[in-house]
Amino acid sequence: MNDLLGAVPPVRRTGDEPLHLHGTAHGTVLGFWGWAYSGLAGNTLRGALAEYIVALALGAAGEMRVGWDTVDLRLPDGPGVEVKSAAYLQDWAQSRPSAISFSIAPAEGWDPMTGAPDPERLRRADVYVFCLLDHLDKPTLDPLDLSQWAFHVLPTRVLDERKGGRRTIGLSALLALDPVRTGFEGLRAAVFAAAGAQDGATA
Repeated sequence: MNDLLGAVPPVRRTGDEPLHLHGTAHGTVLGFWGWAYSGLAGNTLRGALAEYIVALALGAAGEMRVGWDTVDLRLPDGPGVEVKSAAYLQDWAQSRPSAISFSIAPAEGWDPMTGAPDPERLRRADVYVFCLLDHLDKPTLDPLDLSQWAFHVLPTRVLDERKGGRRTIGLSALLALDPVRTGFEGLRAAVFAAAGAQDGATA
């Protein structure tokens, strides 16, 4: 591999860094974040916010999000965690609350350091955390209010055994798998308990 085309090491930004041209500042990274990433109720940003919330609960928010990794969160000496999000309320006008559905599709993998693909379709995390923005009143919707979120935690083996190659799962079907439902404060314990159940099944 050409060393000049290797992976770009991520740099954690503070927000103070300027966009610049010939030594003159033209805005800041913080300004960019506010411009591009304030709509937290939308599907795309809500998913990233859910990952951050789970990372906070697991004590892993000091690391950086790696959007192209094969799992959403990798804990040092801990489980790999896949985070999925859904919400009843969207940031557009609605005639009714959205039906709740989460992606559970097995996926191909790849090594970001080498660019080499892994064509085998798997669920590569140890644990799935299904994050539901469980709020039905638009005037008071606040994705930053952790009390508005509910979390359903499941060992990956349960999805593999019960749902095989299925690509999505609705809320009622998820609840039938008996996940651990918890709020933010119980999320860390639920994830590590699910990881223990996963390890116990494969030992």
